[in-house]
Amino acid sequence: MKLKAVILCLAVILGQICFGPDAKGAESPLTADDVITKIENRYSVPGFSARFIQESTLKAMEITDIATGKMFVKRPGMMRWEYEKPEKQVVVTDGESLWIYRPGENQVMVGKAPEFFGTGKGATFLSDIRIIRRNFSVSINKDKDGYIVLELLPKEKKADVARIYISILKRDYEISRIGINNSYGDVTVIDLFDSQFVTSPDSAFRFTIPKGVEVIRID
Repeated sequence: MKLKAVILCLAVILGQICFGPDAKGAESPLTADDVITKIENRYSVPGFSARFIQESTLKAMEITDIATGKMFVKRPGMMRWEYEKPEKQVVVTDGESLWIYRPGENQVMVGKAPEFFGTGKGATFLSDIRIIRRNFSVSINKDKDGYIVLELLPKEKKADVARIYISILKRDYEISRIGINNSYGDVTVIDLFDSQFVTSPDSAFRFTIPKGVEVIRID
């Protein structure tokens, strides 16, 4: 067994995962700020896409829904979530406007993105990773073999986002899971996989409302 593997096994047994040698040759753990910097470096690209599985639990109603689909991101502030199951739905924002299209209900909801996605609510910080540093207090919640979990507490307290957990793969600092908790005990967990760096056209983040569709304002 190689020396690096031996050190890693010992670290797991002791419950201490280390990241790199310090000046004395010992292993020094990364700080939360170090991890954020590495995430920022990884996602300092025009855009990316990923498959997702989203599990949402409403505590008061004891209901859990699971949805799957594909998402696209373009810096700064542009996002497109294409839900495939259990029902088709498209959520699109160009950073200014927001469209939620439900073809099964022949309905599109239209609003202003900042009112719904301001300060990096939910997973919208994916559209600009720098939001994490600006709008959240960050600490390392867990540090295990293969991944790090960051805990994000909003600097501006709001009921809809009490805290966010982000799981990051150590091998490349890719975000693999996002857990969003609100003040009511509701939890949304989004698993991301098959991530690819792509540059989608700006037109992909605007929505043309089909004729005959009911339009609902959500301002």
